[in-house]
Amino acid sequence: MVLKEINLSISKGEFVAVIGHNGSGKSTLAKLINALLIPTRGRIRVMGMDTRDPEKVWEIRQKVGMVFQNPDNQLVATIVEEDVAFGPENQGVDPAEIRTRVDEALKEVGLYEYRTHGPHLLSGGQKQRVAIAGVLAMQPECIVLDEATAMLDPRGRQELMEVIRRLNEKEGKTILHITHYMEEAAEADRIIVMKDGEIALEGSPSEIFSRVKLLQELGLEVPKLAQLNLRLRECGVGLPDILSEDELVMELCRLKSQT
Repeated sequence: MVLKEINLSISKGEFVAVIGHNGSGKSTLAKLINALLIPTRGRIRVMGMDTRDPEKVWEIRQKVGMVFQNPDNQLVATIVEEDVAFGPENQGVDPAEIRTRVDEALKEVGLYEYRTHGPHLLSGGQKQRVAIAGVLAMQPECIVLDEATAMLDPRGRQELMEVIRRLNEKEGKTILHITHYMEEAAEADRIIVMKDGEIALEGSPSEIFSRVKLLQELGLEVPKLAQLNLRLRECGVGLPDILSEDELVMELCRLKSQT
């Protein structure tokens, strides 16, 4: 069994990150949510729809958009705007509505000025944003990103995370972000840590990353700030759980002013 005894609920508008070492079951979980895989036992319900119901698969995939690791595997056209239009065209959306959706999706990911470019001329981060625009044009309520930042450089990852945060905070999209990067997971509302097909830990970023030694035992890297926080505590410096540099600076300044 790839996944065992998984019991998980994700609320509308929530930003959930899933982390775990290779082979822990993260990608399998993502594909189950989109009905790309069907559970051999148990049930996956997406907005009340059972993924095992073949009559509901098309509707589920309209509600849940997937963005994969390699953007080149998702780009199907030679022009950016044509690629973004591919999904709505297959949904049978009216051409005038498609034009509106394509323009809005490209503006949302900051690539409207590249609409007539060839995808092969774009950077990795830009290609991944085109892939997200293609998903947005289908107007899903949930977006699942399966290690979508894994092949990007630091700048590309930062650009993509800015888009993801904006979609969640301003558009109210439900986000399930599977990632190897702990700094990305720290931006989520909730983190799920997987090990050998099971949920090993679950909680807010501050709760998860305060358990530095356990995460290290699970073979996971810990954000540098969480490691620094632990070392400072071991040296007797009392700090709350901190996940951003600005918070750390403020806390250290506060402590210094008290001495």
